[in-house]
Amino acid sequence: MAQRSIARVIGLGDSDPLFARIRHEAEEAARSDPVMAAFLARAILNHETLESAVIDRLADRLHHPDTPGALISQVYRDVAERDATIGEAFRADILAVADRDPACLRMMEPLLYFKGFHALETHRLAHALLRAGRRDFALYLQSRASAVFSVDINPAARIGKGVFIDHASGLVVGETSVIEDDVSILQGVTLGGTGKEKGDRHPKIRRGVLIGAGAKILGNIEVGYCARVAAGSVVLSPVPHNKTVAGVPARIVGEAGCAEPARDMNQILAEKVADS
Repeated sequence: MAQRSIARVIGLGDSDPLFARIRHEAEEAARSDPVMAAFLARAILNHETLESAVIDRLADRLHHPDTPGALISQVYRDVAERDATIGEAFRADILAVADRDPACLRMMEPLLYFKGFHALETHRLAHALLRAGRRDFALYLQSRASAVFSVDINPAARIGKGVFIDHASGLVVGETSVIEDDVSILQGVTLGGTGKEKGDRHPKIRRGVLIGAGAKILGNIEVGYCARVAAGSVVLSPVPHNKTVAGVPARIVGEAGCAEPARDMNQILAEKVADS
């Protein structure tokens, strides 16, 4: 499918300020380091839309002789053409990284280099394929993403927009998990079950939550909106809205500390909280 076809479907044409900025950054990077020019041209400058650039970058990273990148790219383009929310999610996720990750200096960096972003957008394709009845392709993408990005997200998990997965290594998200909009998750996090139970058995992470590195949230429990889960915690019971939990097992140790923990990204417990 032609790249222009995607742009026409989502109604962006040539007036996408985010992709215009990304192209400008790529042009500057190519001028400053000619060795990278061919890569930047292939990954960004030869594309007319953000969707096309993201999809081909993912396909390049997921490429394997069993399922070539060109096939993955074509399938994802078909999905994006039918579902405009895919492009909306790409944009929201890039902006989330730029807003929350101090290591991100340019908008093009998540698209090109950050495996948390790549794993998340791969999941979006796997989820769409599962919903369309293409279970084996969806599971293949889950397996391939796990091998390439060290992130294991079940295709059935439901994930909103503006989600930031920092570092990403060791993230596990179970089948019936729900992650709402504007959530931030660090490395080594598990959203898992508590045993061999079937049915709805995984956590529900509400909007604006921050989950620190190595936290384990187990069972069909809710982590309320704008809550904060401290690094290394094991959460076995529901977390109220706007609270901070810490420990093994986790307990409430105070308020969340700000209106939007996922954006603030502050993982340091206040001294009075830590001593409580």
